[in-house]
Amino acid sequence: MVARTLRKIVKIDEDKCNGCGDCIISCAERALKIIDGKARLVSETYCDGLGACLGKCPQDAITIEEREAREFDEVATEEHFQAEETENKLPCGCPSATVTQFERKTDAAAPAAVITAAGTKSRLCHWPVQLALVPPSAPFLKGADLLLAADCVPFAYAGFHRDFLGDNTALLVACPKLDNFQAHQEKLNEILKQSGIKSLTVLHMEVPCCSGLVHMAKQAILASGNVVPFRDITISIRGERKAD
Repeated sequence: MVARTLRKIVKIDEDKCNGCGDCIISCAERALKIIDGKARLVSETYCDGLGACLGKCPQDAITIEEREAREFDEVATEEHFQAEETENKLPCGCPSATVTQFERKTDAAAPAAVITAAGTKSRLCHWPVQLALVPPSAPFLKGADLLLAADCVPFAYAGFHRDFLGDNTALLVACPKLDNFQAHQEKLNEILKQSGIKSLTVLHMEVPCCSGLVHMAKQAILASGNVVPFRDITISIRGERKAD
């Protein structure tokens, strides 16, 4: 029988919680997780009851209560934390592909390498961009306008950065034909559940197989329950933007 003792521990009001994820970031022990669109306590043993997540919830859905619970286990919490870190590490193991968010620079401040002969600078503000490499907890996804683009689109459409990478855009790229579709589907489902994205735009080529991205996006919206504004944009193989 697992020993329980009277102690302080977090309490989440699921009726108030909207799954924004602010508390997930503030919990150093990774004791909280978004599950089925709500913040939930993963295990009592991971919560130290100190309340670092208090005040981080815009819905005031988190409080501290005193009740019987399992004792806080520092060793188990550290093991849990390390397991979470391993899960969120990139599959390629390449240090240069670590999740990174950075500010866009003005034309005057931008390095010459990111300015083309036409004078257009890169508008990318995070790394990585491959759907397979981005963890659902990536900070640049939170509250962003998500752009899911087929791998070929940036090569075919000359104005990709100018026309589609807005100030609040988080870019993910994938190929529904050559990549692991099921893995991508599950990853996108989790992103929509956890990140609180504001909108979802799918940008794909006119070839039939590329429409799989649209199906993936619509299924993710249904699976997550996160109904957001949705756009479907097609690019021709000649680099022309079709009617939305």
